[in-house]
Amino acid sequence: MVYIIENANILKDNQLQRRCLLIKDNRIASIRTDVSQYKWMKMNAEAYIMTPTFVLLNNHLPSKGTFQEIKKYMTDTFLIKGCTTILTCVNVSYEKEILEKLREMKTALMGSPVDFIIGVKIPIKLLTQSLIRICKRERIPAIFVEINKVEELEMIPWGWIREAMFPFNNPLIPVISSKDKKEAKDILNRWNMIMIKEKIPCLSGELEENEPLSAAVLNKIGLYPQKASLMHGAEVSYNLYLKAREIKNVDEVSLFHYHGDRLVVTIHKGKVIRSGREVLYRPGNGEYVKVKTTSYFTI
Repeated sequence: MVYIIENANILKDNQLQRRCLLIKDNRIASIRTDVSQYKWMKMNAEAYIMTPTFVLLNNHLPSKGTFQEIKKYMTDTFLIKGCTTILTCVNVSYEKEILEKLREMKTALMGSPVDFIIGVKIPIKLLTQSLIRICKRERIPAIFVEINKVEELEMIPWGWIREAMFPFNNPLIPVISSKDKKEAKDILNRWNMIMIKEKIPCLSGELEENEPLSAAVLNKIGLYPQKASLMHGAEVSYNLYLKAREIKNVDEVSLFHYHGDRLVVTIHKGKVIRSGREVLYRPGNGEYVKVKTTSYFTI
């Protein structure tokens, strides 16, 4: 099916850009400023602010419970907020657990209404060349590394780790488990010094759960521009917020936190997920997203 979304007010870099989107086979085939010469069916989005749907990190997905309990959690945490993709991770204590825990997580999320991507979370002592090779082979896009003391960072052969990561280069993401604020700051400072010196793909800080992940983060883990973007070739997944003067110059994160009452439409891969106050819960509509290339796009 081919159609046009015209007069779309796309929020980008805290400003609204008026564009027209040519949609073909649930992909954005073209983005233009004028489509008056085309005769396809048109949808006027002038009354709305358009954003990509959000990607959230969540490591507390319900694996047990009744259908109604799971439905309520997934609806309240993700769907009602315009999130159609989640990043979660499995906790790994031993290298040989990785494949089994990945299978368990995929099975648990078979009924998910949103797309999902799975990383692994490990104590730093488990960060070895062989573990990196398993993650690379399985196309695991994010490795969360739990660090308790700054001294732990000095015990890792970082040069070997960098070599093992190439060419997939799935980023390392710090998780600071120390409760002491000064020690946590020291750990993060030392982490960044080592990552820069050794040229290791990484994130410079921790990720907050249930917060929209930025394009820079999504790019590093290989989801951007496949997800959370309104670019040529991207899937047709977007949110529509009622336009208002007070939300003219805000960013997507502010819309997510403070203007959820104005979110009226959520589209996920061309299908309506939310219309007005009604959220359409489709169990099993979500898919496991397998990343092919990390840091694919230059931001």
